[in-house]
Amino acid sequence: MARELTEVGVVGLGTMGAGIAEVMARAGLSVTAVEVDEQALDRGRAHVEQSTGKAVARGKLEPADRDAITGRIRFTTSLEDLSTAELVVEAVPERMELKTDLFGKLDKICPPDTILATNTSSLSVTELSVATGRPSKVIGMHFFNPAPVMKLVEVVRTVVTEPAVVEDVEALATRLGKVDVTIGDKAGFIANALLFGYLNHAVAMYEHRYASREDIDAAMRLGCGLPMGPLALMDLIGIDTAYEILDTMYKQSRDRLHAPSPVIKQMMTAGLLGRKSGRGFYTYAAPGSAEVVPDERTPSAGSVTEGARPVSTVGVVGSGTMATGIVEVVAKGGFDVLVQARSPEKVEAVLTALRRSLDKQVARGRLDEAERDAVLGRVRGTTALDDLADRDLVIEAVVESLAVKQALFAALGEIARPGAVLATTTSSLPVIECARASERPGDVVGLHFFNPAPVMKLVEVVSTIATAPEVAATAHAVCAQLGKHAVSCADRAGFIVNALLFPYLNDAVKMLEAHYATADDIDAAMKVGCGYPMGPFELLDVVGLDVALAIERELYTEFREPGFAPAPLLEHLVTAGYLGRKTGRGFRDYSGR
Repeated sequence: MARELTEVGVVGLGTMGAGIAEVMARAGLSVTAVEVDEQALDRGRAHVEQSTGKAVARGKLEPADRDAITGRIRFTTSLEDLSTAELVVEAVPERMELKTDLFGKLDKICPPDTILATNTSSLSVTELSVATGRPSKVIGMHFFNPAPVMKLVEVVRTVVTEPAVVEDVEALATRLGKVDVTIGDKAGFIANALLFGYLNHAVAMYEHRYASREDIDAAMRLGCGLPMGPLALMDLIGIDTAYEILDTMYKQSRDRLHAPSPVIKQMMTAGLLGRKSGRGFYTYAAPGSAEVVPDERTPSAGSVTEGARPVSTVGVVGSGTMATGIVEVVAKGGFDVLVQARSPEKVEAVLTALRRSLDKQVARGRLDEAERDAVLGRVRGTTALDDLADRDLVIEAVVESLAVKQALFAALGEIARPGAVLATTTSSLPVIECARASERPGDVVGLHFFNPAPVMKLVEVVSTIATAPEVAATAHAVCAQLGKHAVSCADRAGFIVNALLFPYLNDAVKMLEAHYATADDIDAAMKVGCGYPMGPFELLDVVGLDVALAIERELYTEFREPGFAPAPLLEHLVTAGYLGRKTGRGFRDYSGR
């Protein structure tokens, strides 16, 4: 049975350590908080006072409770004051020699049954444990920043950690109101191992000038519902911290995807450390400020739509969910829309689905009847491709088959009037293949809407090597009129979102495949620890494992990056017909739900 700990210590009172001390005191524990000198101690005390003061100001804490919390924390510069602690958490800077030296001292000061915990996010807990004479009493207790707010704690056991120690720490995490996941000692644990591979990939994308920092960040926020874009998150974490974590992960995994992008080290060397230094990928109003201010890399307003061709009439080819959603979005944007499908029944199905969607919005008060009627009045249907000859813009949203799209673009190249823009909504196929088939490649652009199109704000505007600048500008201008946020990228497998999202999902499958953690723990770590709206396995089951596998194969074929090769477990599930929610089984079983 787990011990009920009452007296704990925290060593290191930076943002993280001070937050941990506050969390412990909030749960009623007596806390001894230690720093190296009086100046650092004052800073740590100020962190706690500021954090609890904010909670009072927001009505989340009573003044009496704040006083009780701060009263339970004893601030000191003497490690000797930890001689009666039942558990000590170290939160000193992420340097192995500093932590091992501290653990050696604590080993001599603390009673033999005191648990020594490290808050390291990337260093080897096993290596830290052998700096003591009690490796079986050493464990990782990785809190997330800010500790009083973030609910996740990764409990990291080594091969020699006693089961009773794991139980004690798990019980403590529950008492602190945290969600704990218990895992083995591997660089990055769950959250950082998945998060930092993705962040590093985003940095490389920016470093290679594939897309702007603003577009990369907007794409992941709006396309995936993430709380922050990857480059803004790097600035928040700290470029130096990110480098240390990636470097540690690479030394252990030898996975090239964990090798820090060269620009990270360059920025660290130059002192561009992110928010804390006032400049990183973005420039901030002052060191420590969250306010982004314009700099020499900030795009000028309106520049992406300069030279756009006029568009008032739009054709949409297709009759599926995406085509229907695009018809609704474009008609709501005030354009005259002609939808083309292969049969009168398919045309009618699109129009019926459109009416149903608009009626629902009227019923919910999001649209009035006059607006609904105006939208419907702007939409007509046809089965004849030739009827698109007068359109200013034609958007194809047919099946994701290169042969089908090439045949369509060959026909549209002949039918569409000179100067008309031809757009494909492909999410993974090369836009240049469609452009070439049209024999007017300068007029062809990718317009990758996200599903459901009426709800999702993001559109990726994909320019091929042959796309005329005014055609890309036209795509941006149309997106602006539709109320969408358009991001620019070149014609490369995955564009921005899928190229960053699916390697991360693949890494999660590999982690499961290696029996490092369960699907439930991995999902919990990413949702609770990183604020993701869905865990990777929830998302894979929603997207469809067959769809995910197809995208991952496209990425691997294009980049030939060994780390992008689809995990065998994913391939096996697809072969077995376990495709996710649509078949009732994927990484989880939905048949009884």
